[in-house]
Amino acid sequence: MAWLWLTLAGLLEVVWAIGLKYTDGFTRLVPSAITAAAMIASVYFLALAVRTIPIGTGYAVWTGIGAVGVAVLGMVLFDEPRTLFRILSILLIVAGIAGLKLVSPA
Repeated sequence: MAWLWLTLAGLLEVVWAIGLKYTDGFTRLVPSAITAAAMIASVYFLALAVRTIPIGTGYAVWTGIGAVGVAVLGMVLFDEPRTLFRILSILLIVAGIAGLKLVSPA
């Protein structure tokens, strides 16, 4: 169950990070409320996950999911560069997340 909480926490990190773009510096109410709620929920589910998963692994996976998700959505939603080096770098992060999952005792 801890890995499910961690995955949900990572996905919510993507939501709040992308949400920051839409808040316009927290001047828009609805995007700001969604972003704040996603932030709180993301940290809450991370806290549930690290009851079982080692904190170093949990935090690295949480930020990795967020980094990959935001990088990919940045390319899709905001027309950020889609260079080969950038895509390979994202794949390295995914490999790191998978590696941490494989060697984690939880």
